[in-house]
Amino acid sequence: MTEQPRYSILIVDDDKSMRQSLVTLLDAAGWHTDAVNRASHVDARLAETRPDVILSDVRMPGMSGLDLLQSMDVDASPPLVLISAHGDIPMAVQAIQDGAYSFVEKPYEPRRLLTILRHAAEQSRMRKSNDRLKNRLLQLSGLDRIMLGRTDEIRHLRQDILDLAETEAAVLIQGETGTGKELVARALHDLGPNADGPFLALNCAALPADGFETEMFGVNDGPGGRLLAASGGTLFLDEICSCPVPVQAKLLRVIEEKQIMPVGGSAPIPLSFRVVSATNEDVQEAVGQNRLRQDFLFRINTVVLDLPALRHRRDDLVLLLSHFFQEYADLYETAIPELTQDDLTALLAHDWPGNVRELRSVAERRVLSSRRGSGTIAQAISSDPQVEDVPDTLREAVAAFERELIGKAIRANNGRMDAAAEALGIGRRTLNDKIVKLGLDKDALL
Repeated sequence: MTEQPRYSILIVDDDKSMRQSLVTLLDAAGWHTDAVNRASHVDARLAETRPDVILSDVRMPGMSGLDLLQSMDVDASPPLVLISAHGDIPMAVQAIQDGAYSFVEKPYEPRRLLTILRHAAEQSRMRKSNDRLKNRLLQLSGLDRIMLGRTDEIRHLRQDILDLAETEAAVLIQGETGTGKELVARALHDLGPNADGPFLALNCAALPADGFETEMFGVNDGPGGRLLAASGGTLFLDEICSCPVPVQAKLLRVIEEKQIMPVGGSAPIPLSFRVVSATNEDVQEAVGQNRLRQDFLFRINTVVLDLPALRHRRDDLVLLLSHFFQEYADLYETAIPELTQDDLTALLAHDWPGNVRELRSVAERRVLSSRRGSGTIAQAISSDPQVEDVPDTLREAVAAFERELIGKAIRANNGRMDAAAEALGIGRRTLNDKIVKLGLDKDALL
């Protein structure tokens, strides 16, 4: 038999006999009880313990139960149930509109009161559990580091990602180049119920109109198609507005039917995946120009996430730059450059057309120039890295060369790591080790 959870309650009532009566009732029902005789004592008690629910009288000397309700952060505090012998319907309605969980009249019916309190406690426990899970996922995914920033736009985006990750809804991510669209797509996957499944990223601009079925659906009694690699996970369609229109029709059929027919096959193969798409273009403009099918758009834009451009979140510039400074200072084993007033002026005056990706490159150039005892942010923004950022030591030169080669291979193979490793003539494990050692951000390369 499943053991019933033992809920906790804080009782607030100035009437000693009523307070004791409530404690006796709840103790007998298996609750952990705590009681105070003044609403003004609640804050101090909440600092010591966090009950599942608060039961408070309305009329008390000093702070009333209604005053207590007004003083509480409803979203962060335990649910509050008010109880009173002097209540009326307008008071009860107003209290619940202000955030009270329920309103009970005295004399109370014990069974009904216990039912109300149990439901309130269950809701409180569920909210705590959800909050802990979201915080744990936030830490495990590094979402606060991936989508680094303190502006309202980024805070809301992080919350949207956490909320949407729990669903299977198709998501369209819109944003300029360099804003982190694939990072968001991967976060939706990593935080979702299919996180253990595959994440298949397709650059739609590179999908062939001819031979699409062979590459994507596979051949009967031959190689399996690439779409099979997404089954059980997430299919990420990047640059959807650049997808050939005939290919859009074929993708639409796959998304709708959740199955593919291998070339030469006689029976379809079922697929199950979540669709996440991305574009840096105006989708309605693309529809108007007949470059994007309207029915295809309707299938992929159940929810739309708009990623803010860096020029619209200037309050995050110093935070982001400091983060990248630390990353590259560790990589090149050098000190973090100091920011001067001129550096800040240059940082804020630039429009950042390449967004966070551009800022990352500027940070790397500034760290490299600082290693040689020179450089400014203005120079890092305008300099030619081929000329200015030649490393001093052989180790730095080799690392820079490897970073460039690996980056080109990853981009040329659209993020397919096995193909990139083969092109470089090394094993997949060796490639992974080098990516970690060199501090490469695969997502930022694509």
